[in-house]
Order: sequence, then C-alpha cells, then structure tokens
Amino acid sequence: MNLLGDCDFPGPGTSVDLAVSGGPDSLGLLLLALDAGLTATVHHVDHHTRPASGDDACFVVAVAERFGVPCVVHDVFLEPGGNFEALARAQRRRVLPPGTLTGHTMDDLAETVLLNMMRGAGLEGLSPMVGDTTKPLQRVRRRDLHFFVVESELEARHDETNDSALYRRNRVRHELIPMMNDVAQRDVVPILARQARVLFEDRSWLDELSAGDLALGLDDADCRELSRWPEARLTRWLRVRLSTLTPEH
Repeated sequence: MNLLGDCDFPGPGTSVDLAVSGGPDSLGLLLLALDAGLTATVHHVDHHTRPASGDDACFVVAVAERFGVPCVVHDVFLEPGGNFEALARAQRRRVLPPGTLTGHTMDDLAETVLLNMMRGAGLEGLSPMVGDTTKPLQRVRRRDLHFFVVESELEARHDETNDSALYRRNRVRHELIPMMNDVAQRDVVPILARQARVLFEDRSWLDELSAGDLALGLDDADCRELSRWPEARLTRWLRVRLSTLTPEH
C-alpha cells in the first residue's frame, strides 16, 4: 500500500523529529517518514501511568535501532487530579522539540472537530490540524495506516486506555462516529475533514481581512469606534488581543 501520496512531508533529506508512542499510528508515521527519505529522530514520552509503559519505551528504542535512527526517551510524571488527557498532552508538548511531527490521521481530525463542537468552539476549533505542518498524515485514514503497519510486519503496541469509555475522545471514536455513520448511511469522517478544510479557508480569508485590526492594542482602542464594528469583527479582534496578553497584564 502506497500512502506517501496522501502525506504532507517536507522534502527528502530534511531532518525531522517524530513522536513515536509505539502504537500503530506513530509507527506508521515513522515508516512513512523513512520511505519519504527524511532524516528522523524518534522521541518517545513515557508518562509512567501504565504498568506497561516501560515496555513501550523499550519497544520504541528497539524499533529505532532496527531502522538505524536515534531515539530519545522523555520521562514525565503527571500530577494527580485534573483532566488526564489534557495534562498528558501538556507534558508531551513541554518535552518534545518544537515542530515534532505526530501521527494524527484524518480520523483524529474528525474526532477533534466533534470534540470541539461539543465545547462550543468557533472557526478555529472547527478547523483543527488543517495547515499544521506537524500533522503530515491528516489526509491518511487510520485503517489504511494500521494495515500499512501490519504489512511491514511490525507488531504495534496496544495502549488499553484507548479502549476506555472514561475518556471522551474514545467515546467519540467508538460510539458517536459509528452512530453518525449509521444515521448518515455513509462514512462521515471525510465529510467532517472536508468541512474543516472549508472552514480553514474561510478562517484564513478572515485573518487577511482583519490583519489591519491587529495593530490596534487594547490600550489604544476607542470604545466609540469599536461600538460601530460588526460583532463578528469585534469578537475576532478581542479574542486575538486577549490571547496575546503578557503575564504583566
């Protein structure tokens, strides 16, 4: 199976960092990156939250050695309490090098759209991952990627937490999307991904239209002028201004 045509990797010879958990998605990322002629460094994050996490790390190190690529294992320890998924994601982002590539697929994109929709997200939340160069597999289907790994004769690690109904993403993956497929009588993942790309184009155009507004700081704003702005323009400007506040504000 040739999936490279659906991947968005940089040119051959480019040095890249890859996040590899040992699961089929990240193993597929590694295999495809090597097929694309990239110079890869593997990074594995051990959260130490599962009895088998040490075995996962050893597995990834062995796979990296097999393909002759360097491997760095990052040990992180999560504080108890709070949202486990968010805390784990924050720790991974903290230790991984900037620009590290991940194995997120089109199915992950669709799941994220639905999760963000349930939070009441705007255009940014409904067009996640699109245009993100760290997500080179976002046009690849998960099932195709897993089959590609099976064909390579690598036996991926299985993280049992991916089966747990305790986590909202798992329920979206195993319950909501199959039900949507049944209601729509079709595969909704490509539809959600296409919608995300359409919204990304709208969002990019709005960014261009509002580029001049970004020069206006909170301290310089005239409330009389702002009151004449359309609500969408005002909300967009205010969101950007608040998101870029420095700690001293």
